[in-house]
Amino acid sequence: MNEITAIWAEWLKPSAGLPTVQWSLLLGIAAVAGHLVHRYLGLPKLIGYSAVGALAGLAGFTGAVWPLQGIGLFLLELGVAVVLFEAGGRIPLRWFRHNPMVLLQSLLESLLTLLLVYYAMRGLGVRANVAEALAMVAMAASPSVLSRIVIDTRASGPVTERAMVLSTLSTLYALTLCSARASVLYRPSKEWSDMLYPVLVVLGLSVVVGAVVALALRIALRVMSPTSENTAMLFMALVAAGTALASHFGGSAPLAALLGGMLLKQLNPRPWAWPRQLGTAGSLLTMLMFVLVAVVAANARWTAPIAWLVAALVLARGVAKVVGVTAANWGSGLSWRQAFYTGMAMSPMSSVAVLLVSQFASSGPGMSMLARIALPAILLMEVLGAILATIAVHRSGESSRPWGPDSSFTQPGDQDGR
Repeated sequence: MNEITAIWAEWLKPSAGLPTVQWSLLLGIAAVAGHLVHRYLGLPKLIGYSAVGALAGLAGFTGAVWPLQGIGLFLLELGVAVVLFEAGGRIPLRWFRHNPMVLLQSLLESLLTLLLVYYAMRGLGVRANVAEALAMVAMAASPSVLSRIVIDTRASGPVTERAMVLSTLSTLYALTLCSARASVLYRPSKEWSDMLYPVLVVLGLSVVVGAVVALALRIALRVMSPTSENTAMLFMALVAAGTALASHFGGSAPLAALLGGMLLKQLNPRPWAWPRQLGTAGSLLTMLMFVLVAVVAANARWTAPIAWLVAALVLARGVAKVVGVTAANWGSGLSWRQAFYTGMAMSPMSSVAVLLVSQFASSGPGMSMLARIALPAILLMEVLGAILATIAVHRSGESSRPWGPDSSFTQPGDQDGR
């Protein structure tokens, strides 16, 4: 890949730069792969996106610098922020008053994931601070993967909705803990307040930025139609500004977007129409997010000892998700079978986890082992987790699209299969 780049650089000098050409071609190939995977295998398009990104990364494509920085970091944060803002808007807080067992399910599965992954890594000889970071990253499920699966399978029902809510809440916990922990990773902490203060700072700054974005959108919705394209443009602009500001002031951009979505849902409980208005632009941003994650993860150093650690992490995390959701299922409104499939649907890891690992990697040089274990695990669970979640959706009977090859993508001009 580097030799090809050197040859191109001698005679091809586009105005936007050679990396723009490379990324444009890579995204074009990913779009074709996603279409073919969904049409002929009945699997989510994101698997095709991830496969292309992984192959490019393994072939030596160096389009993303690690730890993430600059425009690559901003685009990934923006994609995650858009998804989490919409995911936060799916959570009406008053629901927890009527069904508090959902909140208990969320807390139990996240806590169990934290403990099982930590002790599994420690048992295999991983350093305490690396095992702690891996455990916190493993808490986060992937609302972005689940939302794409829901679109591709046209799923709806209690398992789908519960998995989305629990994935969003687990992401909320992971973003808060990881952002706070990364900021004090190499600072001595003598008292428990030394650990609590960074959490409050990250939460406070993120709440402020999220509240500003939510209030601005609420005011705009008083004079603008929710179905207008201009409203969708305003939404993207405000989320992009919030992403930049939250990171600049020391908060968490994805966390600010998630909290902003939850707050706007309380201020404006009507169903939101602008996500549909984002159209192709939103789909392109999502595809870029999955390809970028796969490229970054595939560039990690893959060895046999790391493979065993990755397998242990994935197994411990999967067991914790299923057991945690099932154990707290009593009185939550789901059957035991539905609870099992809900835990199974929370298998995917993706962009949020990569952002958290990058945050730890940027905090100091002693976390290189974290990336060597976490990045292969994230790539594996972006693909395998998406397959498991798709199986869970179909087995629970909530997909309106039958499993198998799909012939509905033959018409030109079809927008992402919808």
